[in-house]
Amino acid sequence: MPLLEILSIVIGFAALLAAARMLGWAFECLHQPRLVGEIAAGVLLGPFVIGRWLPETQPAASGLSGFYWVGLLALMFLSGTEMRRLFARDNRREVAWLCGLGTLAPFALMLLLAAWLPVSAIAHPEAPRVSVVMVLAIGTAVTSIPVITRIFHDLGILKTRFASLILGTAALDDIFLWAVLAVATALASGAGTTFGAAAQHLAATLGFMAVGFTVAPRIIRRLPHRAPLLTALAILAGYVLAARALQVDLVFAAFVAGYGIAGTKLVEALAPLRQVSFAVFIPVYFALIGQRLELGREFSLALFAVFLLGSSLLRMLSAGAASYVAGFRGLEPFNIAAALNARGGPGIVLAGIAFEAQIINAAFYTTLVLTAIVTSQTAGAWLMYVLRKGWPLLVERQRDTEEARVPVQAAA
Repeated sequence: MPLLEILSIVIGFAALLAAARMLGWAFECLHQPRLVGEIAAGVLLGPFVIGRWLPETQPAASGLSGFYWVGLLALMFLSGTEMRRLFARDNRREVAWLCGLGTLAPFALMLLLAAWLPVSAIAHPEAPRVSVVMVLAIGTAVTSIPVITRIFHDLGILKTRFASLILGTAALDDIFLWAVLAVATALASGAGTTFGAAAQHLAATLGFMAVGFTVAPRIIRRLPHRAPLLTALAILAGYVLAARALQVDLVFAAFVAGYGIAGTKLVEALAPLRQVSFAVFIPVYFALIGQRLELGREFSLALFAVFLLGSSLLRMLSAGAASYVAGFRGLEPFNIAAALNARGGPGIVLAGIAFEAQIINAAFYTTLVLTAIVTSQTAGAWLMYVLRKGWPLLVERQRDTEEARVPVQAAA
């Protein structure tokens, strides 16, 4: 690699880190989620702002992609280590309702409503209508595990039942929704083995997660922990390699790997990795999300407003109804619905995949990206507001909320 290219990557990384840290701090001072400031830093330094006037300052995307994946995998792995109660018995009934009524209902309703919607206004000219409708439904029901995890971490509530409830629901939701996206892209490409390949992918993902959440943790607890940090990293590498061989999403693999060592002495050895990751690599990951946005493409304010409001209303009403049926009362259903409406990274990834597969047009691509950012920002701002007011996220676990309130007040 030429020296100038290496220098460009180093300078680009340093600039992203500095901007992400400063804007993240600024947004936190304004009582907004830190991660939104980090994404804004990427937008500022990306092709939409500075890159438009100084294109020579833009490092090669391939040069920074490694930092993107390091930050994402570190975030998911470290988050998984906090999730001892992700699928706890006292969550199973609630998670079932939130997945069934809270996610499947808006997904199915969007499929039905599509018959009366002008789908052609968001479709690529050559895309099959069924693929466009699938993407529209996924964009309504998806929840961002990385973004909501970061919000929970910044608020200090990652160990609460509220967090495990939301993340458990999001993990199961995303398995189903990414499988649907595989079908949509295969249909758009005219693949002959569409449903067979999708079924195989879904079976591999479910099998990987089942083993990772049940069998693997029991084996890990019996391993010798003589070099705990190296052992933990070796476990992460093993999960990632197995996921790659099975073509399972690496984001899920890192999360399941963290869950596998949760509650063991290995977690204590991860303190240095945690400090470095949340100080360096994770802020850069969110800045790179912002940098990769191509907001200069076609944009329709009306389309954005209609989709943002309509999809959020449908998603939150369904999640709120599911929460009520599951036994939550008062402000609890709204808290749950707001958290599940954060679409973040997966919403942006969905937009990119669908656009590259020529399923949606540029206007809807931009709409999906902006919706992902706005819903993540509003979810984080609402949860922060609730905690600052001293209100419990879940009344029955008020002690968890009281523990979470300390870092929020300190940050303020």
